[in-house]
Amino acid sequence: MHGFIVKDAPAEALAAGVRRVHAGERVIDPDLIAAALETDTSPLTPREADVLRESESGLPTDQIARRLSLSGATVRNYLSNAISKVGAHNRIDAARIARNAGWL
Repeated sequence: MHGFIVKDAPAEALAAGVRRVHAGERVIDPDLIAAALETDTSPLTPREADVLRESESGLPTDQIARRLSLSGATVRNYLSNAISKVGAHNRIDAARIARNAGWL
């Protein structure tokens, strides 16, 4: 996932988001981030949370994969989704945001 925009976003915002994703950027609607952070409900799947917990220790992807009996590609996908969902810049930032929000 490279973009999350609320479904009732104005057409202009949706079009701009699609253009930004096409240009290689990540797009996350600020309202979506704010809503996620204001609720106690985690936007993360249980497996995304597992992978983020493991990444907090600084382990490389292949070691996280072995610990969780997953492939490296699957771990990278979970990390990418989690990073996007919480509006982070990287996996360490995502783990910090998720931990501070009480999702880990």
